[in-house]
Amino acid sequence: MAAVEPRAREGVPLLRIEALGLCFIPKRYALLDKVDLEIFPGEILGLVGESGCGKSLTGLACLGLFPSGVKPFSGRVLFKGKDLLCLPEKEVRAYRGRRVALIFQEPLNALNPVFTVGYQIEEVLKLHRGLRGEAARAEAIRLLSEVRLPDPETRIRNYPHELSGGMRQRAMIAMALAGEPELLVADEPTTALDVTVQAQILDLLLELRERRGLAILFISHDLALIREVADRVAVMYAGEVVEVAGKDELFENPRHPYTEALLSARPEFGTRKLRLLPGQVPSPGKWPAGCRFAPRCRERELRCEEEHPEMRPVGPGHAVRCFRR
Repeated sequence: MAAVEPRAREGVPLLRIEALGLCFIPKRYALLDKVDLEIFPGEILGLVGESGCGKSLTGLACLGLFPSGVKPFSGRVLFKGKDLLCLPEKEVRAYRGRRVALIFQEPLNALNPVFTVGYQIEEVLKLHRGLRGEAARAEAIRLLSEVRLPDPETRIRNYPHELSGGMRQRAMIAMALAGEPELLVADEPTTALDVTVQAQILDLLLELRERRGLAILFISHDLALIREVADRVAVMYAGEVVEVAGKDELFENPRHPYTEALLSARPEFGTRKLRLLPGQVPSPGKWPAGCRFAPRCRERELRCEEEHPEMRPVGPGHAVRCFRR
């Protein structure tokens, strides 16, 4: 697939995360700290970082979902101005699927193995759009056709284990679309797929964005995928966002040392040796008092070890969490 031209941001954010902090209650340490993100209507925001940096937790927060033992301790999650963290659970449940929907990394674990694909899509249609019976069945078939699942009239009667990985992911996307959401949270949606199917799923997401005007939060550790699909990119490290910029700006002019290290670690044809980043990502509960990247940074100075940097603008639409840049 060819890389898409990034879109300009228009209007007010569809979803805004402000200073969000999440903690693990049993041990009382933070998992996310002061996370700020904006997602605009019709844009694809790429969220990238190493495993364990907080990408998936941030994605779940967009739906007002938190794993067992994890609770917010600060901040707001605003969808069209409404703070999900302050809404009654009944209202939040109605919001999930109808306003924001989630595409999981591994649909075989997300789909119910004892119900057919069609039944599961029809349940979403009944819950969020009030469709039942033949109307729900016809709409489920139409959705499977929209996501280009072959022979949807037959596949609707299949159980998840009877479908290939790519087919299951298409069925999961159809289920996510059933509530007619305005925002899709796609959490590593192509990681478990082979390269050919991966490209097909990415093309499908881009097509759905164009046809439906969807905003997409695309979560991945794969910089190449992010560069293919995103309009803007946010980089996470150790529970916080360290850089946000337009896609072209971030890849051509990275300002945070961690972003630079990620980009330089990409394998390229003709290179004999990869540039390695020394050290390890600090675990939650063991974050440094100053800059969390300081122990691994070649440019660190005393201030970096003693003070925690805030995000600051370094150009139009470009912000970085670094004293030296």
